[in-house]
Amino acid sequence: MAYKDFRDFLDTLKKEGQILTIEDEVMPEPDLGSAGRAINNVSDKSPALLFTNIHGYNNAKVAMNVIGSWPNHALMMGLPKNTPVKEQFFEFARRWDNYPVPVERMDSAPFQEVVVNEDVNLFDILPLFRLNQYDGGFYIDKACVISRDPSDPDNFGKQNVGIYRIQVKGKDSLGIQPVPQHDIAIHFRLAEERGENLPVALAIGCEPVITTMAGAPIGYDQSEYEMAGAIQGEPYKVFTLPGTNLDVPWGAEVILEGEILAGVREFEGPFGEFTGHYSGGRRMPEIRIKRVYHRKNPIFEHLYIGMPWTETDYMVGVNTCVPIYQQLKEAFPNEIVAVNAMYTHGLVAIVSTKKRYGGFAKAVGMRTLTTPHGLGYCKLVIVVDETVDPFNLPQVMWALSTKMHPAHDVIILPDMSVMPLDPGANPPGITHKMILDATTPVAPETRGHYSQPLDSPVATEKWEKIFQDLLKN
Repeated sequence: MAYKDFRDFLDTLKKEGQILTIEDEVMPEPDLGSAGRAINNVSDKSPALLFTNIHGYNNAKVAMNVIGSWPNHALMMGLPKNTPVKEQFFEFARRWDNYPVPVERMDSAPFQEVVVNEDVNLFDILPLFRLNQYDGGFYIDKACVISRDPSDPDNFGKQNVGIYRIQVKGKDSLGIQPVPQHDIAIHFRLAEERGENLPVALAIGCEPVITTMAGAPIGYDQSEYEMAGAIQGEPYKVFTLPGTNLDVPWGAEVILEGEILAGVREFEGPFGEFTGHYSGGRRMPEIRIKRVYHRKNPIFEHLYIGMPWTETDYMVGVNTCVPIYQQLKEAFPNEIVAVNAMYTHGLVAIVSTKKRYGGFAKAVGMRTLTTPHGLGYCKLVIVVDETVDPFNLPQVMWALSTKMHPAHDVIILPDMSVMPLDPGANPPGITHKMILDATTPVAPETRGHYSQPLDSPVATEKWEKIFQDLLKN
């Protein structure tokens, strides 16, 4: 099912009726950001957008909302576009277990068609625009950023591929916000301790599986490329940039090569974030770009980010749920049923679990907070019974309204870590966290009257299958 490159996936979206090409002239601002917002307001089955006539640019193309709906997310995985979200979750988790799949190394790459070695000017190469009206500048917000651990540079697993907010600060300079919980923050700290710059590469316009994995909270020494191979079912193609040890996605449209400067901090922001609020401005590290590779007439991929739901939420929804699910199953292999951490990048997580004894569900909630993603997100964890579908919010609300006892099932943990972008954190990076136990009490927890649960009529599952088949036609 692997897509050769970004253009191959766009062709699939076209065949499936999941991309809308806009050939009329549009203004970079406010049209592109507004369209990116509007398409997510229309439906959760919205198409991608491809703009081919942008005022002020010759032959520029901008693609947005590429994974910005559940049909497009299903197609990213090579599934039928009408695959339900819960089925996408379990298929993603099944493929996750195939990790690692070794990469396929290529001798050349399509983006070597054009190489800019001097006088780099990003304003000439990329059709830049602000997404929201009070953003502090132009942002590149869907690039895969590649770096290596400077203390262990030959360890392929510690090579990181992540997505971070990148502000264009000048013709060859960028600002980057490495959140402390992210791997690139570790790489940059280790480089600065050595008094060294950190080499990085930014890949723009990649096929969607690596972009999805770049946004996934996998382990520090787990390779996003080898996980992408597991998800797509065949080795992921990489190309090593000449003169570096950085492996980049072979099918990228644009590669920016540079380094994060040790000891340098510049003002970055404000930027409209996935929390639905502007983040404010902070002094952040600076990247100096020294070389650019790109295909002829490259397609600039961008995403709108703002109050959920946007493409960001579809892109980091399932790939946030599955790592937490897998990490919980390492601790409780026979109990964990499913995890839904799709809301605001996992600031809320809903866990479905069986129970061993009274108080067990609360321990599951505590373990959720200490998973790698839970440390920086997971501000609210709701634990429900194994019979409750965590992807079915009416069922979750039923569990909260009938199972949870405010005097016994609410745990508040003061002053825990959270990513600094949480607008409720005080100071930034610190917040209280909460666990709500909405499971049925079991011995020795014997309170309540839950001895006569109401089951569905015996033929309900058969009729669900009948209706699903009828509605497909």
